[in-house]
Amino acid sequence: MSAGPAPKRGLQRAMLTICAMTATIMQALDTTVANVALPYMQGSLSASLDQVNWILTSYIVASAIMTAPVGWLAGRYGRKVLFVVCTTGFTIASLLCGLAGSIEQMVGFRLLQGMCGAGLIPLSQAVMLDSYTIEERGQAMAIWGMGIMLGPIMGPTLG
Repeated sequence: MSAGPAPKRGLQRAMLTICAMTATIMQALDTTVANVALPYMQGSLSASLDQVNWILTSYIVASAIMTAPVGWLAGRYGRKVLFVVCTTGFTIASLLCGLAGSIEQMVGFRLLQGMCGAGLIPLSQAVMLDSYTIEERGQAMAIWGMGIMLGPIMGPTLG
């Protein structure tokens, strides 16, 4: 039975921490950013209230469904590969949301965003745990937890 990957040191660990924090902030921010923008999206997309509610619902449902297979996918393809795929997919889906010209496109892109965003929190946490020794993990998870708290605080402001 292996002890797992060796903890990282120095600049490599600092970069991994920044990447994990950024991914955590992006995902946590995106769960709240659309709430504030719903009335504006309703007007600009000529949609009813029921239709714009699907913008939130599609993200939440996709994220909830895709959270379950993240562990299996990480075991099959590797944490690093899956983290890069999720982060890239989430970023592209975010860009597409900004370019959406109809309610259908927005809901579809938010669905994609939720699918990719589902892996960001557990994978960033795994990266943090792999990067620090057992003695350092408490402090590392406290730093990581700041991202979980900053995202929802920043979301309504940026929305």
